[in-house]
Amino acid sequence: MPRTSRFALAAVVLALVALVVSLVQGFWLGLIWLPLAGVASNVLWMDRRRARIAAATAAAAE
Repeated sequence: MPRTSRFALAAVVLALVALVVSLVQGFWLGLIWLPLAGVASNVLWMDRRRARIAAATAAAAE
């Protein structure tokens, strides 16, 4: 897994934990963590897709 994917995965997990903790404590302002988790999730999926395409291209070149 590329380093960017690991950072994005950590950002998604931490943002979701922060969202849940803030909502449990009653802070509705914690909903701001939801878009951050969405953006980090998109970064994760696109980076994984790019790595999979690169691996397929390298395998086809051999």
